[in-house]
Amino acid sequence: MVLHQGKADRPNRAGGTNPLYAGANPALAAGFVMPHDKLRDDPLPPDAALQLVRDELMLDGNARLNLATFVTTWMEPQARELMAECVDKNMIDKDEYPQTAELERRCVNILADLWHAPDPTDIMGCSTTGSSEACMLAGMALKRRWSKLGRTGKPNLVMGINVQVCWEKFCEYWEVEPRLVPMDGDRYHLTAEEAVARCDENTIGVVAILGSTFDGSYEPVAEIAAALDALQERTGWDIPVHVDGASGAMIAPFLDPDLEWDFRLPRVASINTSGHKYGLVYPGVGWVVWRDRAALPSELVFNVNYLGGDMPTFALNFSRPGAEVAAQYYTFVRLGHEGFRAVQQASRDVAEHLSSGIAALGPFELLTRGDQLPVFAFTTRADVGFDVFDVSRRLRERGWLVPAYTFPEKRTDLAVLRIVVRNGFTHDLADLLLADLARVLPDLEKEGGHPKDLAKATAFHH
Repeated sequence: MVLHQGKADRPNRAGGTNPLYAGANPALAAGFVMPHDKLRDDPLPPDAALQLVRDELMLDGNARLNLATFVTTWMEPQARELMAECVDKNMIDKDEYPQTAELERRCVNILADLWHAPDPTDIMGCSTTGSSEACMLAGMALKRRWSKLGRTGKPNLVMGINVQVCWEKFCEYWEVEPRLVPMDGDRYHLTAEEAVARCDENTIGVVAILGSTFDGSYEPVAEIAAALDALQERTGWDIPVHVDGASGAMIAPFLDPDLEWDFRLPRVASINTSGHKYGLVYPGVGWVVWRDRAALPSELVFNVNYLGGDMPTFALNFSRPGAEVAAQYYTFVRLGHEGFRAVQQASRDVAEHLSSGIAALGPFELLTRGDQLPVFAFTTRADVGFDVFDVSRRLRERGWLVPAYTFPEKRTDLAVLRIVVRNGFTHDLADLLLADLARVLPDLEKEGGHPKDLAKATAFHH
């Protein structure tokens, strides 16, 4: 979560809000001030409190027009109703809520099947608050497996510099050396050659991303696994792969069924995904699955019994609502395989339609087209008089949230816009975005943009 600092200096001002909010006592509103740093002495009627908080939240952007986030922003009313019914259930209390726990177990098994687990009876898996926690758990398992080898050096983890920040957090929190492969030229993600070049006997694993947040492209998991197979033959180092499929692990099984990236590759030890991304569930739920019991060291799993029954748990969090797990199972029941394929194909179709339309406008160059993840990145041509930050700013005036950001080390010269197409973002909305983009171009060309420090200018969101 975002860290917040302490009390901010605010000028004292007279109170007052809409008198009609105060119900039977309009005079109550005359001196009312919203609490910023400490609680008020007296309570408010629930309707008044609701309206006051709603008024402030109007300043937030429209989630449906947020093309920065991968997180689900629309679910059916029936799903929202089910979540409301389950929000008071504590996911960790499996003895009191055994059917919620059963739904979690079914979801893990469904994912293991989608990802071609070799022995469904031997897999291990759990729900998490999101992919960040899932990645932390997978990283802990990799490190513990390495520590059992008796190596004496400092453990390291190999990955592309395009990884989500949770992997850098993992390395810092668990004292693992991050070996980040920088971008180079037109190579924007990890390759087999670059990964193997950074491995040694203290490498706990290689992280391959199925769907980079920077440009939506898949990393070549099968090539990376094959290169590690060859490395083991030469050196004896048995280095596992974790697939961070935060987004792509819920796209590829339906749209790219012949692509081998999952447990079909024996070197893949674990996979995570975000249920709240292309799993089509509101935040926050994630999933992590290990190919077999050997991939998850048993000492990392704790058994607790004080909630009424003996149960194993492997998590960084403990108490959390069962609503998102129930919603994930609802989505599996509701869509089935063909329904998921249709929904994800619709998102990919819109992404490719939108990227083609943007390319046709003239001032832009595509880095990707949205034909893997329904996500693509594009930049401005060198000969135009404005940059991606100018475009992002002007689109925001119409309500569109399109992030502009620079790429990381060795490609900080490249600034791009990225669009994430999710369920609910239709061809009609895409055409409206194209029309607004075309409408602002003459003004941008006239204004000529503004000089910026690209090293500091960013509006990037994972």
